Amino acid sequence: MAQREENIVLFPFMAQGHIIPFLALALHIEQSKNYTVTLVNTPLNIKKLRSSLPPNSTINLLEIPFSSSDYGLPPNTENTDALPYYQVIQLVEASVSLKPSFKKLIENLTEQLGNPPLCILADIFFGWTASVAKELNVFHAIFSGAGGFGLACYHSLWMNLPHRYVDSDLFYLPDFAEASSIHVSQLAVTIKEADGTDPWSIFHQKKNLPEWVKSDGILFNTVEEFDHVGLLYFRRKLGRPVWPIGPVLLSTKRQARAGKEDGISSELCLEWLNTKPLNSVLYVSFGSMNTISASQMMQLAMGLEASGKNFIWVVRPPIGFDLNSEFKANEWLPEGFEERIKGSKRGLLVHNWAPQVDILSHKSVSTFLSHCGWNSVLEALSQGVLIIGWPMAAEQFFNVKLLEEELGVCVELARGKSCEIRHEDIVEKIELVMNETKKGYEMRRRACEVMEMIKNAMKDEEGFKGSSVKAMDDFFSAALSMRKKTKKEQNIVA
Repeated sequence: MAQREENIVLFPFMAQGHIIPFLALALHIEQSKNYTVTLVNTPLNIKKLRSSLPPNSTINLLEIPFSSSDYGLPPNTENTDALPYYQVIQLVEASVSLKPSFKKLIENLTEQLGNPPLCILADIFFGWTASVAKELNVFHAIFSGAGGFGLACYHSLWMNLPHRYVDSDLFYLPDFAEASSIHVSQLAVTIKEADGTDPWSIFHQKKNLPEWVKSDGILFNTVEEFDHVGLLYFRRKLGRPVWPIGPVLLSTKRQARAGKEDGISSELCLEWLNTKPLNSVLYVSFGSMNTISASQMMQLAMGLEASGKNFIWVVRPPIGFDLNSEFKANEWLPEGFEERIKGSKRGLLVHNWAPQVDILSHKSVSTFLSHCGWNSVLEALSQGVLIIGWPMAAEQFFNVKLLEEELGVCVELARGKSCEIRHEDIVEKIELVMNETKKGYEMRRRACEVMEMIKNAMKDEEGFKGSSVKAMDDFFSAALSMRKKTKKEQNIVA
């Protein structure tokens, strides 16, 4: 292959849900474009990323110095998965201090290569990188691992805090009427309690979101055809180009290494799934950062057992316990549950981590009970898998809103980590989706349509380019045209 001339710098926030789409994008660019890709992060995340790359990858990994104990965090804390949820804001605030080091890193790269990078792709939490790029004359885009609709609601809420100004539990977003009404129960605790003077408000309203207008545009890990309403919000709001280039998904083997080490092997999982009939399995997982309360866990276990369905459930200690500690089935699950499930071969309890892409792409899996983080949503939709939504945090509540109200591929089961849930309701929702009900049939039809939209968006054939492939080409054309313009101006000055 010819020498890779241009360098693309990617810089995700230090959280698995952010790093995973960036890694997928880095691999996607490496495979589809003749560019050098440089992934920047703090030392411990780089170490983890190193073991996630395929052996023949040419992606460069660059460390940016960071000492968590300088910011009141435990030593060697460089990723949200090492923190309880309430401390995540400290890591977010500390990340702003990376600005001088990041600027120096880009200057050093420019010196080494004799050319500045073609572009910087930075995280939605790293709005401040746009002014660094402007200063150094480098094309800059925000890359969102979240979907357009979910992020539009999230952006509008943080910038306006509209729920503070109404007496009702229902309210509207002043600059995003298309979202229709929102209920206070759809707000993550950080937003619900925000008043403009709290740390999250100050970060988003002062340090992060206003900086987005200095960027040259936003890349989204989504598909124009089913997410155009949210994308339109950003085109209108920021007056910047928006490029939907998704879904960028990691192949399973790599994701296994990007995720947790313990859990279950793909081989064991597939062996179990191979014994199950077509569309008969429910997969239950709440992502890498979430867990539910002990009482919710008890009800969920009772609901799964009473439903009579086959299931794979990724379990973690409940809220209030260390997520990485040992799972105590005898305390947190109904008496004899694990033994009965094993004995009947109806369920598979997996601790901490499961090969999610492998599971969702298996023909015996019909439905995913999910927190509806966008990575998980795309993995399910790409395979035509139906979703039962239980959003927990951030923009997940609005992802469910899109999936249920607009796309018709999801039913919501519960909201948040403190809601009351009864096992009877769980059984009812599982049966509604998985049995031969009118609703279940209609959802399956819609899921197949969305799966086709995704396939078409990613198609790159002789004479046909899908919307996501075109958007990626347009993005690089915009970066290259800025490069040419800059060179021309430099020549005139010279």
